[in-house]
Amino acid sequence: MNLSVNLGKLKLKNPVMTASGTFGYGAEYSEFVNLNNLGAVVVKGLSLNPMAGNPPPRIYETPCGMLNSIGLQNIGVEAFIKEKLPYLKQFDTKIIVNFFGDSIKEYVKTAERLSSVNGIHALEMNISCPNKQAGWSIFGTDPKVTFKVVSAVRKITDLTLIVKLSPNVTDIALMAKVAEDAGADAVSVINTLTGMAINAKTRQPRLANIIGGLSGPAIKPIALRMVWECHKAVRIPIIGMGGIISAEDAIEFLIAGSSAVAIGTANFVNPKAAQDIIDGMKLFMIEEHISNVKELIGRLKC
Repeated sequence: MNLSVNLGKLKLKNPVMTASGTFGYGAEYSEFVNLNNLGAVVVKGLSLNPMAGNPPPRIYETPCGMLNSIGLQNIGVEAFIKEKLPYLKQFDTKIIVNFFGDSIKEYVKTAERLSSVNGIHALEMNISCPNKQAGWSIFGTDPKVTFKVVSAVRKITDLTLIVKLSPNVTDIALMAKVAEDAGADAVSVINTLTGMAINAKTRQPRLANIIGGLSGPAIKPIALRMVWECHKAVRIPIIGMGGIISAEDAIEFLIAGSSAVAIGTANFVNPKAAQDIIDGMKLFMIEEHISNVKELIGRLKC
């Protein structure tokens, strides 16, 4: 049974990754999941300098999902390199670092620093956080700006470059094509959807930031549709994400056109979700007499 997949020049032992922001820096989940078994660990998004994020409350459970407005809290690039990366490097898995910036210059500086360090296998550009300050969303919603920032980062790194796309656009397939044309090796589809919740008794928002990103099973049908649209528009690999909680969910994303999947909100419900999905995927392949997972990728019958 062959579960290996390729994201450009990056080869994963299996298609199951963790989604940035839901798995900490890897060590937090290591007592529940053997990190050696994962296709890749995608760490919490990093900025050039540490960030405190948004004020609480910043998480609220919703039907079939959750809203978060963490605001990209993180320890910063230098602390990650010094304090977190050495621990991750001991595992036989790919390390993918999610990162972002407040300007094109900052994206480039952050990517340049990360690219200079041994042990990082790929970079995932976050251009799509829905609960950052006003104006930041232009990186993931304006095709011209998207092309400019991805092109700038592409010029300074030889690492596999993944661009995490926003679902909060009119045409996500167009944005995927823009990222591909700008030099991305793969795209992550999708980030969270913009949403909000209100306390009817107090007439106040449930989140201090008012709006947040909706994730979990509630968004899975939207994510699947967007993966399928992107698969028709680009030739580069797609990492599918959005509401995956079971092996069957993951397999649906592969059939829709994903080469790999990322497990996010499910980690909060079941810390062993990623391992369970890998095991379930193997069982599905045995039952369906599939010897190579690539036989599932993009095989939707319409």
